[in-house]
Amino acid sequence: MILIHVDIKYLRVNKELIIRSHSSVVDFALLKDGKLIELNKEVEDNKFSVGDIYVSKIRKAVPGLNAAFVNVGHEKDGFLHYHDLGPKLPSLAKYIKQISTGKNKDYLLKQFRYESDIEKDGNIESILLPKQTVLVQVVKEPISTKGPRLSSEISLAGRYMVLMPFSDRVSISQKIEDRAEKNRLKKLVKSIRPNGFGLIIRTVAEGQKVAALDADIQQLLTRWKNLSAKLKQIDKYPTKVLSEINRSSSILRDIFDDSFTGIHVDDAEIQTEIKDYLETIAPEKKSIVKLYEN
Repeated sequence: MILIHVDIKYLRVNKELIIRSHSSVVDFALLKDGKLIELNKEVEDNKFSVGDIYVSKIRKAVPGLNAAFVNVGHEKDGFLHYHDLGPKLPSLAKYIKQISTGKNKDYLLKQFRYESDIEKDGNIESILLPKQTVLVQVVKEPISTKGPRLSSEISLAGRYMVLMPFSDRVSISQKIEDRAEKNRLKKLVKSIRPNGFGLIIRTVAEGQKVAALDADIQQLLTRWKNLSAKLKQIDKYPTKVLSEINRSSSILRDIFDDSFTGIHVDDAEIQTEIKDYLETIAPEKKSIVKLYEN
């Protein structure tokens, strides 16, 4: 018999995130074992981030495009296609009206009565009218001469979960390949899913215990409640009612795991943002955030 000893430290994948800030641009470089595998760039003066949610007014519907143009405060109106309305738009519209007028104070949808879903392939002018109030989320940032792409199918992304109001569906990332783990996660999440909300289980949820998953859900419910509370205070349109977390935290939320060995930043403010975010998701990893001053 031949015994071969393999030092486990050489099998571990090391990940590092390099964040470089200069003028109005921030670069995010993800390294795995010293090799660049992903590069992101953010222009800091872009005031419309994917995930931002607004209470807005329909400016006009365009039957030829089967879409509506929505004023969200950008120089170019946002674009809302019929297929991005989401089947639960009537229920969402009812909820907005009830909350804004004080008729409904239950932000958690426990007693909410749903309206009928819209048709899958209907016409925009039969659903939306000029000056109608809508809740919309940025799904694509404005570029060049185009305004932001919008959706009324609202979702809130957390560390392990994506929360979807007015849904009862539980789905799971296809990147989790182990069938037993998929079944375990689905069973767990179905047992803690709040009524009135659907959930998507993200890739980084793999291997997590029920306490971590539930804590993530509770944090997302708090964001939904904060959004709903703002609906009662709207005095002008458009109004942003929920901001996506800053870009640094957003990238960490999507890629961070225990294999990270270093996060190197050349901006003290961004360093603070990252440490604050890690405090909420992985406090034991705060020490890997280093300020690069050369």
